[in-house]
This record gives sequence, C-alpha cells and structure tokens, in this order.
Amino acid sequence: MTERIAVVVTSINRPNAVLSGIAQGCAENGWRFYLAGDRKSPADFGLSGCEFLSAEDQLASGFASARAMPFNHYSRKNVGYLVAIRNGAQVIVETDDDNIPLDAFWSPRVRALDVAEVENADWINVYRYFSGDLIWPRGLPLDAIHQPVPDFERLPLRTLDCPVQQGLADDNPDVDAVFRLTFPGVFRFRQDRRVALGRGTWCPFNSQNTTFWHDAFPLLYLPSYCSFRMTDIWRSFVAERICWENGWSVLFHEPTVRQERNVHDLIRDFADEVPGYLNNRKIGAMLLGLPMKAGLVAIPGNMRMAYKALADAGLVDAAELPLLDLWLTDLAGADAP
Repeated sequence: MTERIAVVVTSINRPNAVLSGIAQGCAENGWRFYLAGDRKSPADFGLSGCEFLSAEDQLASGFASARAMPFNHYSRKNVGYLVAIRNGAQVIVETDDDNIPLDAFWSPRVRALDVAEVENADWINVYRYFSGDLIWPRGLPLDAIHQPVPDFERLPLRTLDCPVQQGLADDNPDVDAVFRLTFPGVFRFRQDRRVALGRGTWCPFNSQNTTFWHDAFPLLYLPSYCSFRMTDIWRSFVAERICWENGWSVLFHEPTVRQERNVHDLIRDFADEVPGYLNNRKIGAMLLGLPMKAGLVAIPGNMRMAYKALADAGLVDAAELPLLDLWLTDLAGADAP
C-alpha cells in the first residue's frame, strides 16, 4: 500500500508501553504518529517517533477550531486529525493509549474488498458475528442486544467500498457500563470473519481502532458538546447515514489490538451513557429522515444538517454548530493541494 498513513491518539498520560509500542511500530512501517495533548498533559512529554501536539502547539496551529474547541475533552483529537491531514496523510488510523497493537495492526489496509454485507437490518449487534458469548458494543440500544442477526453463512459476498473500517479489540473490548457492571471478564473475538454494514443497518462504531480513508475524512469529526461517552458513538451514526448516501459500507473486522483498559469509574460511565440508552434509536430515526445528498461535495452539508437536527432535539448544545463549521473550514484548508 502506497498511501501515507498516520496514527492519531489523544492522551493526557505520560509515555507508556502502549504509546511507545505505537511509536516504534510507526517508525518501522513508515507511518507518522500524532498525539494530541490537553491542558493536563505533562509539560515535558517526549517520545521518539511521536509528534506531540501540546495545548500550546494546538493553539498555534493556525486552525480556528483548535482555539474554539473546549479543552479537557476527548474531542481535542480533532486537532490531531487536522495536523495529520495537513502533513499529507491519506489514511488515518485512530486508537487510544490503552490499546496494544497486535501484529495485524501493521498489516496493509485495503479499502475495497470482497466481504459479507448486511443491508436493511435496522439495528444489529455486530459482535454476535464475532463471538458466541453475550456481548454487545457500546452504544447499541439495549433492546437490540438479543435481536437475531442475519445468518452469516447466508450473507451475500460483494465487492464493497469501505472507507471506514472498525477493528475490534480483544481482552477488554469496547462495551458499555451496563455490560461491565454485570459481565466482567476477558473476551476474545474470532479472527476468521469480516462483515460490512450497508444501507439501512445500524451498529455503533468507536474511535479506538478505526481506519478512515481520505474521502471519509470529514466523518472523523468528534462532537464536543455532548456526553463524553457518546462523542464517538454519535459520530458513528452520522457517519453511517452519510456513508449510505455515497454507496459506502462500514466494515467491522477481526481484532488488531488488545486493550488493557485505563481505570474508569463505571457508575460515572453509566451516567455518561444514559443519553445514549435513551436516545440512540431516536437518533437513528431522526437521521434516516433527513434529506441528505450523495457525493463528496455534499458531505459537509450533510454533516451540518445532521448536527443541527441533534442540536434542535437538545442532544448536543447549539455551540456544536459553529464549532463544526470552523472544523470543516479548517479541514478544507488542511486538505488543499
């Protein structure tokens, strides 16, 4: 693969074994590694092979959204995306500082591939294709946990364009607080399956092991003015809706990282996830009803339409809309020839 690849992470921690491993892997594979810091990041952060973006660096980046975006928030990752794009990235792989890359993480990534596809299935628990255990992804409506999924062996095999690809995580995968409070343990997913979600099929994807190709770069945007535990989940719903308009599918593939999860307060996580438990199905229906348009040039307008609907419904603050405008303007400038 000849595309220029960048890994983007946000963290407030000192260099740890995970970050060091990412830096080493990027150096060995000719990838670039950007880490967007925050106000709480160590002032003396230093890691060979990692391009650290301190709060001051972000403010001096020339990106208007970097000044308008709130600090002490996961959405500072948005600045990391912009810097990577300005420096020529054609593929962005995002992960977190507690996800240990497996060997497969460094394998070539292919955008168009022959894969089983699910269409018009409404909400599905995609983890059912990768595990026989009772497990579901964070952001899935709770009443969809046990909903049957179409038989994998009967899914049509198609050549699909998948510019957004979600890799799974072994050991401590991305699940919600309800799951963690009731089913603690280590989980492993099967390695021999991939499945793509096409038009009319919803399943949340996260920001922990996810690849975006150039055409889908606008869909990277993480909202700032919503629950911390929903920022990447609600982003995924907007992305899936826009993917449908462009004939794209969202790929879910075998685990390529192993998570050793940072310490979390699970009750606080639960509280932050309540807006999702109550509203994720409503968001899907809301987005489905929007008159979105096809084509790359229509993506920014589709995003504005989607976030305005979320703001009008009181799910994100109205401050999200001018921030999104600034970020999309920054993106256009960063991506200019």
